[in-house]
Amino acid sequence: MLTSKQRSYLIGLSNTLDPVVSVGKNGVTPETVVSTEEAFNTRELLKGAVMKMAPVTPREAAETLAGRTRSQVVLVIGRKFVLYKPFKENRKIILPE
Repeated sequence: MLTSKQRSYLIGLSNTLDPVVSVGKNGVTPETVVSTEEAFNTRELLKGAVMKMAPVTPREAAETLAGRTRSQVVLVIGRKFVLYKPFKENRKIILPE
């Protein structure tokens, strides 16, 4: 579980990120989960977007993806969300205590 200090640190890092995952009119599909997993192979922090025609809210999409990819929801704001999943080895993001 992330502390508020760690969460705010990750939010600061996520400000410069572009969305790499998008949830469209079909909601959170198995393909969306696979593309999110693949994105986590190269990065620990990723930003996603939920399209207006999506049948789920951004919060629901973020929590579903976090559950299926074993990551954590850092932030949901507007139609964007940020997920964090640390690498098992060679972590690039060192969280504050």
